[in-house]
Amino acid sequence: MRKVLQIVLAVAAIALAYLLYESIMEPIRFEKERTKRYDAVIKNLKDIRKAQVAFKDIYNRYTGSFDTLMNFVANDSMPLVKAEGTIPEEYIDSLKSRVKAEQLALKQGLISRDTIRLSVKDSLFGNNYNLAKMPIIPYTKNDSFKMAVGEVTASGLPIKVFEVKAASKIILRGMSERLINAYNDGKDYAGLKVGSLSEANNNAGNWE
Repeated sequence: MRKVLQIVLAVAAIALAYLLYESIMEPIRFEKERTKRYDAVIKNLKDIRKAQVAFKDIYNRYTGSFDTLMNFVANDSMPLVKAEGTIPEEYIDSLKSRVKAEQLALKQGLISRDTIRLSVKDSLFGNNYNLAKMPIIPYTKNDSFKMAVGEVTASGLPIKVFEVKAASKIILRGMSERLINAYNDGKDYAGLKVGSLSEANNNAGNWE
């Protein structure tokens, strides 16, 4: 009887030690995995933002369609001013204007400015960039970011805006719901997003 009791106590002690170990290690593992997934999602959101800003520079609007944005990156081009020569400092000093000094230097042939067009994809991301992954939330099978465009008023002026987001329940799918809820407690948005449909926030991400 005593031996049985000793065995039971030993098993209970092992189980208690394991539960104590897990209570310490579970949030550590969660945070490590969360950080890895969030970093990957943030990288995608930054890429989408970069593409949206370039799209707006050319078309004076954002797009709410990933198909349109991806086609723009894959097939469109951007203007780039190729500069040669140097504006003499004395021109800038005497004219008190860099613009006027540049115009004079251009007229005299001291400098040249040619506009060339470069591939959007090569300019922004490089030729090896996997464009197909842009709309897909990392660490999911085929879940896509939610993207929308709109317009807000700032200082009495209409401002075009966009927003791209991914909920943490999708980013962290398969992980502890208890720890996900605890991590999101008190946050304005339970997930990651860039831009805003309610304010002109200069396309900031909520992680910045």
